[in-house]
Amino acid sequence: MAVHAHPDDESSKGGATTARYADEGNDVLVVTLTGGERGSILNPAMDTPGVLERMQEIRREEMAAAAAALGVRQTWLGFVDSGLPEGDPLPPLPEDSFALVPLDVATEALVRVVREFKPHVITTYDEMGGYPHPDHIRCHEVSVAAYEAAGDPEKFPDAGEPWTPLKLYYDHGFTIRRMEVFAEEFARIGEPFPMQEWLDRSRKHAVERGDTMARVTTQVECGKYFPRRDDALRAHATQVDPNGVFFAIPLEMQQRLWPTEEFELARTRVRTEIPETDLFAGITDEYRS
Repeated sequence: MAVHAHPDDESSKGGATTARYADEGNDVLVVTLTGGERGSILNPAMDTPGVLERMQEIRREEMAAAAAALGVRQTWLGFVDSGLPEGDPLPPLPEDSFALVPLDVATEALVRVVREFKPHVITTYDEMGGYPHPDHIRCHEVSVAAYEAAGDPEKFPDAGEPWTPLKLYYDHGFTIRRMEVFAEEFARIGEPFPMQEWLDRSRKHAVERGDTMARVTTQVECGKYFPRRDDALRAHATQVDPNGVFFAIPLEMQQRLWPTEEFELARTRVRTEIPETDLFAGITDEYRS
């Protein structure tokens, strides 16, 4: 089960990993906590009359196309996108925002899905949300709370029969080291690195937060599925510019130099050895039966 804040997050964060596990016969469910209703139009080609007014409907259509590209199932938790507050000072969030929903209310909703789907592994974001969007931070909080509560019969007794997930991971796909490897390759072939601005900005942030690569415990080989990840990204046409940063590094270079996606094992109820190459490491047949 991959738990995400908005439609498109499932494609940019761990998308190739979910495509791989689905292709290998695992039942994979993406849980999208909000509808992305307050998302901006980030692809200039989609900035046409009527699109913003139909954003909720369009993003549902985009999500269905992305899920099909990845080969996964998907469900909505039904909360409302908080939007990304901008300004100094930051404005208050709209009253109906997911980030303002009481933690127990959102946790019970996710626990209900966990108990119905019965995942062995859950992936989500770290305490910073991957980046500090209020919905991403809340997604982290809700996912951790649901992981802890789903197997407890005294927690949310009306949300289904208890089910105990075995492992919880944080996605760490946007690491500085990954970008540095690509930058070094561009320097070797004598071409300017198209993501230099992103790399410089990330290095500045790392002074305060540290490089997330130091937290990575698990690297999943999934380069074969990068084309499906990219198809899923392009399906989110309002949010992803096909000429933008997500596609700046040639696919061949990605597959050759960094064919993995990165995760941090945050909680486990099974024994496993770090580093891992499989999110299901330590989950033996006795747990699957």
